[in-house]
Amino acid sequence: MPGFYAVGEYDVAGFCVGIVEKSKLLDGSQINVGDVAIGLSSSGVHSNGFSLVRKIVEVNNLNWSDRFEQLGEQTLGEVVLTPTQIYVQPILEALKSGLEIKGMAHITGGGLPENLPRCLRENQSIKINPGTWPILPIFQWIAAMGNVESSAMFHTFNMGIGLVVIVPKSKSDLSIKWFNNQGILAYEIGEVIEGNRELIGL
Repeated sequence: MPGFYAVGEYDVAGFCVGIVEKSKLLDGSQINVGDVAIGLSSSGVHSNGFSLVRKIVEVNNLNWSDRFEQLGEQTLGEVVLTPTQIYVQPILEALKSGLEIKGMAHITGGGLPENLPRCLRENQSIKINPGTWPILPIFQWIAAMGNVESSAMFHTFNMGIGLVVIVPKSKSDLSIKWFNNQGILAYEIGEVIEGNRELIGL
C-alpha cells in the first residue's frame, strides 16, 4: 500500500475461519455452461484502489474537501469514504430462501478479471457484457482525472459490482428481483461459457 505505512510502522490484521457442511460448499462443481452471472451493485470504491486515488489527488493538487459536479453534492473525501456494502446478510437470507446460487465471487483487489473466474470450474470462462450495469460516477471521475485506461480501471476497482453470484439462466429474473427487494441493485452481467477460467469481454 504505497504511501500508507511510514518507515518502521506495521499493521496488525485478523481473520475468521468458517465451517460449512461439505454438501453446502459452493466450490464451482455445480456451475454449468449457460449459467449466468448476476452482479450485485457496490456502494463505491469499497476497500481497494486507495493508493491510486491518493496519487491522483496528489498529482492534481486536489483537496479531499473539493467538490465536483460529476460527484454530486458530496465532497471528494465523502464519496471515497462511502461505507462498503456488506453482502453477508442478504446472501445468507438468499440461501435460506432457497434461491439457487451455484457460485459466488467477491470483487475486491484485482476487480472482475481476477476474482470472477475463481469461482468457475477449470474448463469454464465467463463472457461479460459491458454496459449491462451502470459505472458509478466516482470511477468515471478517477478514470478521467488520472487518465487511467479502462483495462487498468477494471483490474483495480470493482467498477460498480461488489459481488457476483452464479445462477441458472432460468432463475436470472427471479434472482435479480430478489436482491432488488433487499435493497441491492442487481444485473445480469454475463454468462458461463467453455474456456480456461478467464473473463472475456472487457
